[in-house]
Amino acid sequence: MIATSPLPDVEIPEIGLTDFVLARAPLLADKPALIDGPSGRVITYGELESGIRSLAAGLVERGFGRGSVLALMAPNVPEFGVVFHAAAYAGGTVTTISPTYTAEETRSHLRDSRATVLVAAFPYLETASAAAEGTHVTSVYALGDGGGAEPIASLSSSPLQKHAVVQPDDVVALPYSSGTTGRNKRVMLTHRNLVANIAQVAAAAQVREDEAFMAVLPFFHIYGMQVLMNTGLRAGATIVTMPRFDLEHLLALHSRYRVTRSFVAPPIVVALAKYPSVAHYDLSALEQVLSGAAPLSADLAREAAARIGCEVVQGYGMTELSPVSHVTAPGDFRPGSVGVTVSNTECRVIDVATGAPLGLGQDGETCVRGPQVMLGYLGNPEATVGILDTDGWLHTGNIGHVDADGHLYIVDRLKELIKYNGFQVPPAELEAVLRSPNIHV
Repeated sequence: MIATSPLPDVEIPEIGLTDFVLARAPLLADKPALIDGPSGRVITYGELESGIRSLAAGLVERGFGRGSVLALMAPNVPEFGVVFHAAAYAGGTVTTISPTYTAEETRSHLRDSRATVLVAAFPYLETASAAAEGTHVTSVYALGDGGGAEPIASLSSSPLQKHAVVQPDDVVALPYSSGTTGRNKRVMLTHRNLVANIAQVAAAAQVREDEAFMAVLPFFHIYGMQVLMNTGLRAGATIVTMPRFDLEHLLALHSRYRVTRSFVAPPIVVALAKYPSVAHYDLSALEQVLSGAAPLSADLAREAAARIGCEVVQGYGMTELSPVSHVTAPGDFRPGSVGVTVSNTECRVIDVATGAPLGLGQDGETCVRGPQVMLGYLGNPEATVGILDTDGWLHTGNIGHVDADGHLYIVDRLKELIKYNGFQVPPAELEAVLRSPNIHV
């Protein structure tokens, strides 16, 4: 059985990522695009577009272009979007690095990605500079002032009016993922991949121009990069950034900026459901909290929703899917569901032992096929073949089932299945039994 999306197909234009993301910028020139939560600093859509074009021109003047790789090591700040899209607009590839990485971890990332330009936020410059030694990096720039490195803003030149010629299948982002094996791999995501997934998510989630997003999940991760930053900018929404999580500050920003949609991970949902201080803040503008990056229990979702007065739903995806394959549309919440397949996408569930297709309600490995499926793993054809078959199906390594309405329910990870007397037993299922009030240990 192949489950097609219940949503209508969306148009996926043959266009570069930055042109697609900034399509509405000229019409919204004076509107805040990105707001720095701690300081209140604003970058309008007009400033964002001109900043991207100017920095792209500066990068091109220094030899950066198609085939070049820029590494970006920064928390969530408005300038993250400027640097990311300047590199993309110049025709290059961006690889994002967690600011929590050690120098050795950062060096490994730089070597693998073959980055030649490294941009790091000021607090991480010392680590970044040390990590660049012995790699292909020839230039280290600071995101902001200080630290002895040249500020990346100093590269700005006369705005680049036309971006470098890029093809839809050129790699524009090179995030890292553990995939289904636990070892980090470099995921090649193309302009087509990211443009497609932005269009898919915006349509399924019904993202609007009059919204304000809360961006506490990191932009260096594919979830923050695509669902928060790029999809929000494409829609013309205002994105409020937080460089690190602090519950009281998060709640205060929701209230101050009348945040309509908040993208979080399950630990933040726990806080929304349990912490007494939540009651002290005005969250009345919130329409939806979307949890991703890890499973969220149906009970916790219901508890948090009752507490804050809006839907708390899940989506599903992985870095290799740019990242979204399933979304819960507003008003379509089902307890435990991660939503329905996004537009232009197919989903099927197969038997983990035989690969045979399974029917409705039957648990097996979830596979996805669509325009958001990655090109492959850079320099690792063996791992690519292990997850992406010749028919274009990406094998997610997640166990789940689909109901009659097309909703997907993820129950566990394939590699964590316990084999007993020929049966495949998901640990989550076993844990649920052990937590039952009828079980005494």
